[in-house]
Amino acid sequence: MEALLEKYFEGETSISEENELKNYFSSSNVAPHLEQYQPLFGYYANAKGQTFNKNIPQVSNKPKRVWLSIAASVMVMLGIGTFFYLNQNTVKETKELGTYQNPEEALKATQKALAMLSNNVNVGIEGIQYIHEYEVTKNKIFVE
Repeated sequence: MEALLEKYFEGETSISEENELKNYFSSSNVAPHLEQYQPLFGYYANAKGQTFNKNIPQVSNKPKRVWLSIAASVMVMLGIGTFFYLNQNTVKETKELGTYQNPEEALKATQKALAMLSNNVNVGIEGIQYIHEYEVTKNKIFVE
């Protein structure tokens, strides 16, 4: 039996040898030093006799799917409607951009846009100056 047990744990037993082990450990003539394996093989005999008798209710998912598909289609329609509504307003606005009848108004608008651009560029340059100061200080510390 010990050799058969080793063979079983190595995964090299045949079905007939495994049945022989189950029968041996199911009997009352188990050697005392092999009793530790009795629950392992006894489990198979107990599990073989068990049956599942509980009734499982089946729940249909169709009503949930119907409402889910209706909600999804409504959301798609709202999304498409919103896109077209918002897109129509922007088309009218883009046609009016950049056209001036009076050259003086065009000059003032251009100067205003360039001043705004200049302010933003100056802010960026100030940030770069701080980085330059940091580099100079870092080089003083780590070089010396």
